[in-house]
Amino acid sequence: MSQHLATVQWQRNGVTFTDHQYSREHIWQFDGGMEIVASASPQNVREPYTNPACVDPEEAFVASLSSCHMLWFLAIAAKQKFVVERYLDRAVGILEKDEAGNLAITQVRLRPEIMFAGDDQPTDQQVEEMHEAAHDRCFLANSVKTQILVEAVTSLQQCGGCSSRSLLFE
Repeated sequence: MSQHLATVQWQRNGVTFTDHQYSREHIWQFDGGMEIVASASPQNVREPYTNPACVDPEEAFVASLSSCHMLWFLAIAAKQKFVVERYLDRAVGILEKDEAGNLAITQVRLRPEIMFAGDDQPTDQQVEEMHEAAHDRCFLANSVKTQILVEAVTSLQQCGGCSSRSLLFE
């Protein structure tokens, strides 16, 4: 078992609170000393009460799932002796009403573009198996009911070839 700490801090700063016209900007502090300025999503709260330049919880949720999947994928690829040159994911989360009528991020689309280097290149089947294993091992994917779809693109550095596939995980 391990614990993972985060401190979230918000301050009213003297404005009226009960009229809902207060800043949603706040600070996320992590145990390693990193601080991130966060705010409500500008899609949910209008300016000036949100700061669109800040990270919002919905983006952080999507980034967390993407990061967890990537870290497991890299570990699995390294164990199988495949050299990952680059991994880029432009992940997207869909916020909509769920089956119970509550707003939820019901789906996250991971769209990793992975470039492998070296003479030993994985087959499409091996890449798919690595994605499946990464999904199965991702702590965060195992913690949520959000549907996770992996739309992977793999490119081979040496020949410039490219293949893509979609995998659905729940």
